[in-house]
Amino acid sequence: MNRRENLKLLFAGSLGAGLLMTGCEPEEAPVQGQVFTGGTPGGRTEEEKIRDAKLLAEKFFTDEERKKLDTLVDIIMPADSESPAATELKVTDFIDFMMVDQPGNQTRMRGGLMWLDFEADEKFGKPFNELSHEQVIEIVEEVAWPDKAKPEYEGAVRWFNLLRNLTCSGYFSTEAGWKYMGYKGNQPNVWDGVPQSVLDKHGLANPEKYADLYLKPEDRGKIAQWDEEGNLIG
Repeated sequence: MNRRENLKLLFAGSLGAGLLMTGCEPEEAPVQGQVFTGGTPGGRTEEEKIRDAKLLAEKFFTDEERKKLDTLVDIIMPADSESPAATELKVTDFIDFMMVDQPGNQTRMRGGLMWLDFEADEKFGKPFNELSHEQVIEIVEEVAWPDKAKPEYEGAVRWFNLLRNLTCSGYFSTEAGWKYMGYKGNQPNVWDGVPQSVLDKHGLANPEKYADLYLKPEDRGKIAQWDEEGNLIG
């Protein structure tokens, strides 16, 4: 498996990362990003802040389960030349948060993690966390390709799809994930005055006194200031 194959499966399947991020009950709004930043700095009501703090204080996975997840998320989203592995971006923490935020997924997630030990014992006679990398991949290959999986693995395939969706949702809610996709989002433009072609058409010119005040990339975070007569001063 590699990263691009996983993404192809994710977006071609019936479930996608966006579905996981908007999977709350109709009256609830999804909470995003708090796992990595410790809380949104602005735009939150006091009730939302209290809820965020409560969710962030709770943990769902045991240490043994987290170890399983660390292994699997790095198989789903491994490090490459363009971006880091999922564990470097704390994707397991994100999945833990989602289990608390969306408890309806807890039973099947924990059931899938239990199945890993059952399968590992059946195939190799030891727990999943004691397997070699090659043995782990052998189990993953049984469930990672829905169209190729054996009928007896149908339930495990659905569980692995859930895990893959959550992994990608967590990964692509980070700055590194945005960069990997080439996502730019809303960015302020750079304005250096009315285009010269438009000015020439109307016989006008940009006032020289404003030449140093036009918005430059390094100044895009500054707030413009005006005098009492409406003149731009900085």
